[in-house]
Amino acid sequence: MRWSEHQQALLHEMGLRLWWPAGPNGAATAAPAALSEPPAAAAVPARPPALAAAPPPARPDTVPADAPPTPAAPRPQPPAAAPRPAPITVAAPAGAAASAVAAMDWPALRDAVAACQACALGQTRRHTVFGVGHVQAHCMVVGEAPGEQEDQRGEPFVGPAGQLLDRMLAALGLSREAGGAGAAADPARQVFIANTLKCRPPRNRNPSAEELATCQPFLERQVALVQPRVILAMGRFAVQSLLGSDEPIGRLRGRVHHWHGVPLVVTYHPAYLLRQPADKARAWDDLCLAATCLAQAPA
Repeated sequence: MRWSEHQQALLHEMGLRLWWPAGPNGAATAAPAALSEPPAAAAVPARPPALAAAPPPARPDTVPADAPPTPAAPRPQPPAAAPRPAPITVAAPAGAAASAVAAMDWPALRDAVAACQACALGQTRRHTVFGVGHVQAHCMVVGEAPGEQEDQRGEPFVGPAGQLLDRMLAALGLSREAGGAGAAADPARQVFIANTLKCRPPRNRNPSAEELATCQPFLERQVALVQPRVILAMGRFAVQSLLGSDEPIGRLRGRVHHWHGVPLVVTYHPAYLLRQPADKARAWDDLCLAATCLAQAPA
């Protein structure tokens, strides 16, 4: 292999000496002078001043004995743990205390609902939706939250869902109208209808747990004043408020539950039945079960 003059100059600068293959007697021979020494014409470029002026690094065995010891590098400290956020707690309802609501009669309860500002829904509603029907009805229907039409009229179950509910009740000989004196005012032939929430959530969103808890004393007082012989809970949020259960309606319907000793029947909300008409037959079975509870209830 032939080394160029430039390569030889670089190897010489690095302190490397070229060797040639073994000679005739087997001994290795040094490179000819023309190769072992850099030719004069191939001058190696001088080192940069910064490199030439820099002293070589001191070896460990050449450190003076009286040199102060090199301080140890500080050990890195682990980052401080981020403070844990405070646990989230739900404040008690800001409205009337449950004990005060529990002592109200119908006029006081209606006024308390109309003036309630215990949650943000009081700022966005048009009307509160207190409830309609006979105040001593044997059957009480509990729905979910008011919708847009309920918010405009201040009455539960209006619009297509309310019309379906009226037809379902009429099939059992029941009505929501309070009526006047005589047979029209028979509590056995009428119902009282209330909602879990008394104000409409914006854009008909689902009610929150805090909103349900805030309205719970109002609903409980309505049930206590009506003293129904059977409660018909229609929809998921009515079930959550009265039974405290998150189970699907399909698993809870078909049997009699109890709320404070009152028989309670679970069924689908009429708005759901309008979207799923195939479940109307199951809802009819639930209404028949409620009618059976009414027939068997003590006077």
